[in-house]
Amino acid sequence: MTLTELRKEIDRIDEQIIDLLGKRAALATQVGLHKTHARSHYFTPEREQAVFKRILAADRGPLSADAVRAIYREIISASRALEKPLSVAYLGPAGTFSQQAAIARFGSSGPLVSCDGIADIFTQVERGACDYGVVPVENSLAGVVPETLDTFTQTNLRIVSEVFVRITHNLGSHCATLEDIQKLYGHPQALAQCRQWLRNHMPNVETVETSSNSRSAEIAAGEPTSAALCPLLAAEAYHLPILVEHTEDNPSNRTRFLVLGYNQPEPTGRDKTSVMFSVHHRSGALFRAIAAFEKYDVNLLMIESRPAKVAAWEYVFFVDVQGHTQDANVTKALGLLREQALFVTVLGSYPAAE
Repeated sequence: MTLTELRKEIDRIDEQIIDLLGKRAALATQVGLHKTHARSHYFTPEREQAVFKRILAADRGPLSADAVRAIYREIISASRALEKPLSVAYLGPAGTFSQQAAIARFGSSGPLVSCDGIADIFTQVERGACDYGVVPVENSLAGVVPETLDTFTQTNLRIVSEVFVRITHNLGSHCATLEDIQKLYGHPQALAQCRQWLRNHMPNVETVETSSNSRSAEIAAGEPTSAALCPLLAAEAYHLPILVEHTEDNPSNRTRFLVLGYNQPEPTGRDKTSVMFSVHHRSGALFRAIAAFEKYDVNLLMIESRPAKVAAWEYVFFVDVQGHTQDANVTKALGLLREQALFVTVLGSYPAAE
């Protein structure tokens, strides 16, 4: 086929795609009406996971799985907005990895609300100002986010979903070369995670710490001889060209984010359950408590402790386990855990992120 013929064929396929998207959107509107009448939740992560799984299984290429997932994420987001636009609170300012996590989970069709702190995100959802919230809970290098775990002791919100975001740092600048850069702005974590790269490529450049990755990009965008370590979203927000991509020292660095709401997702066969509990302050109490998971063959994925803040040297424990509360072995394990613990709170069962 000639180039003209190829383009005509693409135009013809585009017309078919837009027609099918319209039909899909019309059906989504009908789904929204059913959900309204039933007073059910509009965000159903278990259903969305099933859609992704089916679509990816049907994909024969040449598009990558990530590309197909990104396309369908926006299709689902736009369809969900027809049912009901969902507002999502995230840790701001705009351009942060938290906003990236919110987009990765909800797409770009609903309003995203920037919050100043993690506790503010919980409050926005609790008061009904936002439908959902997205909070960071742990980083593969730095560990857990204490404020997120601590806030769970003061809320009745549930974990309804999770998302992993790859932490990639880029060097943004209006300079044409590294040699032209006189000052570098970066959040302390970004500077630490790019320390070796900076030592090798910009050893003599003055570095200035900032309050956020977005703030770094904002300042550098206004200074022609400066640069910033920032994610792509922040660079785009402030029209800052990317001079060097992937300046992070560890390419496997990821942050796990939790989606907060009031849903109770149904089992998918690939789920996680998050639990908060406390035990008596006596010898072997914690061992006997977590032995409940071993007895019923429940895989323990994570355990962390935080001060209970009600008495000195008392602790609250957070665990993630494999499975759903509707799974028989998880149900039995939680029952035995309750016999050994002072209290047990299930924070949520939800589809495990890819």
